Amino acid sequence: MASVTFAGNPVTLIGNEVKVGDKAPNFTVLANDLSAVTLEDSKGSVRLISVVPSLDTGVCDAQTRRFNEEASKLDNVKILTVSVDLPFAQKRWCGAAGIENVQTLSDHRDLSFGEAFGVAIQELRLLARSVFVVDSNDTVVYAEYVSEVTDHPNYEAALEAAKQAK
Repeated sequence: MASVTFAGNPVTLIGNEVKVGDKAPNFTVLANDLSAVTLEDSKGSVRLISVVPSLDTGVCDAQTRRFNEEASKLDNVKILTVSVDLPFAQKRWCGAAGIENVQTLSDHRDLSFGEAFGVAIQELRLLARSVFVVDSNDTVVYAEYVSEVTDHPNYEAALEAAKQAK
């Protein structure tokens, strides 16, 4: 498993680490309207999945805004941001932040995404900062587990992987 810290303290990630070349595991999360969303719902598109602990923190806010800005430059790429924030809070945050190009999804109910992708932090019931790119055939073509949860991911590498994916 990836070695991850939160504010310098080691944390335990639950689930299976996902690696490049793996078939992306399916999951069920909630959209802002409480409807269930799965990986299969976006089959046929490239997915850039941005994972953040909480939209109400500085780095998570910046990460989601950055991918929202970049979304218009990407063809056939859906950007999904997954956190354990409640769907109502995600909807409020998106409205206040003017986020329109990223779909925010909540994993608060049962950590389905967190466990499927190995990013659920056992000690905090949050998700570890990470970015995945899944191609239109559901193969993982990029995976970054950010080693310190309070740090930014490698935006350029993730965006380049999304541009190259088919």
